[in-house]
Amino acid sequence: MAFWNGFKIAFSMYSKIPMPQSQWSRENMRYALGFFPMVGLVIGLLVWAVAELFESLGTAQGQLFRVSVLTVLPVLISGGIHLDGFLDVSDAMSSWQERDRRLEILKDSHAGAFAIICCAVYFVLYAGAVSLIEARTFQPLIFVYVMLRSVSGLSIVCLKLAKNTGLAATFSDGASKKVIRVWLSVYLILCAGVMCWLNLALGVLCAGVVLLVFLYFRHMVYRYFGGINGDMAGWFLQVAELCVMIATAVLTLLKGGTLW
Repeated sequence: MAFWNGFKIAFSMYSKIPMPQSQWSRENMRYALGFFPMVGLVIGLLVWAVAELFESLGTAQGQLFRVSVLTVLPVLISGGIHLDGFLDVSDAMSSWQERDRRLEILKDSHAGAFAIICCAVYFVLYAGAVSLIEARTFQPLIFVYVMLRSVSGLSIVCLKLAKNTGLAATFSDGASKKVIRVWLSVYLILCAGVMCWLNLALGVLCAGVVLLVFLYFRHMVYRYFGGINGDMAGWFLQVAELCVMIATAVLTLLKGGTLW
């Protein structure tokens, strides 16, 4: 029962997919983070299916619409929860204030000018990258969405928390940490392995990009915030996803327009 409740909590929190209600008790929260990457699997499958659908239509006139749909689809399915964290952290980092003031900015529900600018730049770069990625390439990229949520979940149960309150603290304190660490690590290893099996160059590239972004992320949260919270985990997920898409687009160009 705890697994089923954890599944419902993960999907109701990290997606807009309708789920039956479940009480956020300590028992129910034990395995919730273990199902977080499954949200990424749903997103990846839908993105791949939509990309293949546009490919089957084969109309050049719909290219802009294709790019727009593939750009916003992950945000629509997730409900924008990670993008919200990206915007909050962008505001806090752009303020150049002391640590305590940065943490206060993260709690502010208003979006500042820098958040809006970063959001615009993010979507322009994401759309540009997606426009260069062929439909077939989205098949191995399915596992990137799972991988990123595995790393994001691991950061919550492994890294020091900035504060003992908030969403990240709730999931971290309620989690069965040893089980979750092993669970998410298995996801991570399997995803990297399957990606390399499907396309070695792309798999190695994506794994390397995710690792580099995580190393920078860990340095950033400790130096500027003293630890991690939910907004920062969302920032990592969005930035890593963007970097993977850009890296995939660049590799596609270097390979003459196709990875296959």
